[in-house]
Amino acid sequence: MSVISERNNSNAKRGGKDLATPWSKRQARKDRLMRNLFIGSAVLVSAVIFSIIVFVGIQGSKTFRDVSVAEFFFSTKWSPSSDNPSFGALPFLYSTLLLAGLSILLAVPLALSGAVFMAKIAPKWMREIMRPAADLFVGIPSVVYGLIGLTVIVPFLGKHFNGSSSAGYGILPAAIVLAIMIMPTILSVSEDALRSLPGRLEEASLALGATRWQTIWRVLLPAARPGILTGVILGMGRAIGETMAVFMVIGNAPVVPKSLLDSTTVLTTAIVKDMANTFFNTTWNNSLYLMALMLLLLSMSLILLIRFVAGRSEVK
Repeated sequence: MSVISERNNSNAKRGGKDLATPWSKRQARKDRLMRNLFIGSAVLVSAVIFSIIVFVGIQGSKTFRDVSVAEFFFSTKWSPSSDNPSFGALPFLYSTLLLAGLSILLAVPLALSGAVFMAKIAPKWMREIMRPAADLFVGIPSVVYGLIGLTVIVPFLGKHFNGSSSAGYGILPAAIVLAIMIMPTILSVSEDALRSLPGRLEEASLALGATRWQTIWRVLLPAARPGILTGVILGMGRAIGETMAVFMVIGNAPVVPKSLLDSTTVLTTAIVKDMANTFFNTTWNNSLYLMALMLLLLSMSLILLIRFVAGRSEVK
């Protein structure tokens, strides 16, 4: 009987091995196929992005065949269609950085206050209503924000500060519109950063006698600083790259603004406004590609900054 049982066990093992082998081979083939698919997708995406950067960079660098580096980056005169053309992009770069900084300055206090309220103060039922409502603003097309700014914000600022409802164009209305657009992004990321903190931080602070506000201001916000900074940088990236809403309210004059209600233009709106008037491979067209390269470099710098901030030590 023992010999028979040993034979049956060995046959069962061999049978199990024969049945498992084809399944293992199929799984190995599927794994290799999916691995190669993912690698191919990553290579394709990287190649597309690299090709865009190379093309824009090569086309933009052709500007310096006819325009000096000093003129392009430090001159304030932009008149490419005149008899004596000038290609000074300093007003666009200056206005872009000023607009991004002002919009962040307006958006961060409100967004951070809303994140603190939703993460640590609001009851659960209210948070379940407010979070989807805040996320809904992200899906609104930028042209809608621009239309509201054109019909509401610009006339209001012009009437109360310049004496005319048609004189309200400039950096300030564009910054207000952009602040409203980027606020949900900063709010959502900051709220997630606050809610992901360990509960023992708040409990320990309260146990030591700190008030609720002291706990939020001196313990939770510093601990969530990497996530909050990531949200701010993401919002700044959107502010720099926004085109249509800014185009509708900024006035689009190629000059350095002397006040927040002076008509000016930024890199994105300058590209949109002039691209249809140029021919490919002309100096004017190449200068627009160079401005696009500047936008790419700004965006890449913000991405690297996000990675640096995210790599900072986190609370464990």
